[in-house]
Amino acid sequence: MSFVFKLLFLCFWLYWMSQGSVFVTSQRRGWSGNVISGTVVINGTASIGKTDDNFICATLDWWPPEKCDYGTCSWGRASLLNLDLANPILLNAIKAFSPLKIRMGGTLQDNVIYETKGDKNPCVPFPKNSSEIFGFSKGCLPMSRWDELNIFFKKAGAMVVFGLNALSGRTIGPDGSAIGAWNSSNAESLIRYTVNKGYTIYGWELGNELCGSGVGVRVSADRYASDVNSLQNIVQNIYKGFEVKPLVIAPGGFFDANWFTEFVKETPKSLQVVTQHIYNLGAGNDNQLTNKILDPSYLDGGNQPFGDLQAILKNSGTSAVAWVGEAGGAYNSGQNLVSNSFVYSFWYLDQLGMASSYDTKTYCRQTLIGGNYGLLDTATFVPHPDYYSALLWHRLMGSNVLSTSFSGTRNLRAYAHCSKQSQGIALLLINLSANTTVQVRVSTESPASNGDLRLQQEDQTPRINFATMPRNSKSNGNTREEYHLTAKDGNLHSKIVLLNGKVLSLNSSGGIPSMDPVNRSMLDPITVAPFSVVFSHIPSIRIPACKQG
Repeated sequence: MSFVFKLLFLCFWLYWMSQGSVFVTSQRRGWSGNVISGTVVINGTASIGKTDDNFICATLDWWPPEKCDYGTCSWGRASLLNLDLANPILLNAIKAFSPLKIRMGGTLQDNVIYETKGDKNPCVPFPKNSSEIFGFSKGCLPMSRWDELNIFFKKAGAMVVFGLNALSGRTIGPDGSAIGAWNSSNAESLIRYTVNKGYTIYGWELGNELCGSGVGVRVSADRYASDVNSLQNIVQNIYKGFEVKPLVIAPGGFFDANWFTEFVKETPKSLQVVTQHIYNLGAGNDNQLTNKILDPSYLDGGNQPFGDLQAILKNSGTSAVAWVGEAGGAYNSGQNLVSNSFVYSFWYLDQLGMASSYDTKTYCRQTLIGGNYGLLDTATFVPHPDYYSALLWHRLMGSNVLSTSFSGTRNLRAYAHCSKQSQGIALLLINLSANTTVQVRVSTESPASNGDLRLQQEDQTPRINFATMPRNSKSNGNTREEYHLTAKDGNLHSKIVLLNGKVLSLNSSGGIPSMDPVNRSMLDPITVAPFSVVFSHIPSIRIPACKQG
């Protein structure tokens, strides 16, 4: 009888596996630690912010292979001028977003000349020159390369933002101030060429990190506003008759309240997007980067520039919206095994959640590829953990942002949006704790007076069973979908990420893997393991803020 029972069990198990369902236990076998329970409370009355549908954006930079920081040269062939556009992984990685916003620009953009007919000087890349501010002399963008880039981005389905040189025609004073007026002729030539070739540009951005005190060079707010007004006139003229015109975007730099206030005031009709840059983790050689990322108090401090810019835009009466035009977290190319590893997703996803809650419309990650903070590996193009984090956000988190709170522990970060896939909600949970599992229930009402928080006994360690949904099944009112992201072998500095216990890796043709959820009962709490990220799609929670039509 025992043999028959075992045989029946084996048949049942094989059938279940053939339907595409797999059981995986938590990788933290033998782990014991605290387990706390709490409630995420979502105010579903109205949204507190609204992002673009394509909130996720990534950058491509100009840095040559000779760009080095702290003795390490991490850029390779990732420049706009030399990136291998024929690499199938690059194409697949962009196409997976359908579409991905891509901002082309960076430090050297104000040192770029655009090739034009009749140029007497050869069009060459940036020569290394230690006497220059950023270590390189002026470089040139050949129109043949501009053609290649535009053809590639059209094939990939990208939404392209291009950063124009705002220092053309200017000299730099000894105090770093830009002297003279902006010579727009070279930029105008590029824009006309682009239109004549039929290339689609989503936005033209003027300048890079020239606002406020600037990085190396600065332009006053009133002068910058005049330049933006000129750019707007150029765009209106060249795109005359076009039903949809590119956005005019600026200033692409670090937030300075007084400077931004004056700038926005003087560009009431010519500016559609105000961009700021975020490098709130400090220098790339800081040995405390990981500790900063895991400190909820430090992460909380990142909200100030979002809130301050939101207030300026609200008080000015402008129709311009806020973007993060560039965010690498740690400046000077990031740090290997930190900004390209699993632990960076805690900072990155928290930034996405925080920025969106302050009505930021788009968030551009530095970089898509290049440096130590690329979503893709500079040498192999293989996606880093943050790539998959960004793709899950893009697929799950809708544009309406919901007020969300969790009082159980400060180490649990919670963000909620209306779902992109249904009229329900999408939830992001980030557990910064090394040894505490959090069991989360979701409520759209006020929490109970006791805070719904209790400490369980250490021997009640939960086991996470990841049951992948059969391919033909759909969630119903009794279930939700969960996506658990963890580091390989629990190593926060690993470049390999697991989704629901399985390694995410490219297929044999360089394709992005499918990212299937686990199906869980609504009767069970969401179990967030230590040092993990969980996305959850809950179609059965219907709230006024997420009603369509």
